[in-house]
Amino acid sequence: MNSRNKTQYVHEGQFVAEVDVELMITDDEWAPYLSLSDAYKLDDIRDALRRGDLTRASSVARVFAMQPIAM
Repeated sequence: MNSRNKTQYVHEGQFVAEVDVELMITDDEWAPYLSLSDAYKLDDIRDALRRGDLTRASSVARVFAMQPIAM
């Protein structure tokens, strides 16, 4: 089994979190896939962004605020 690092983006409302995860690469038909801990990490970050808890989200990921350029 091999693995490689990848950046996943989680978008909720006006915020985007940039999260580093590890993809597991195997020879089966489900590959590549996330580890269970990385999947939970993405869920936790998404929940924190929904609640507006930027401190919690930024402790694990890089958080950015999106704003419109033109109306």
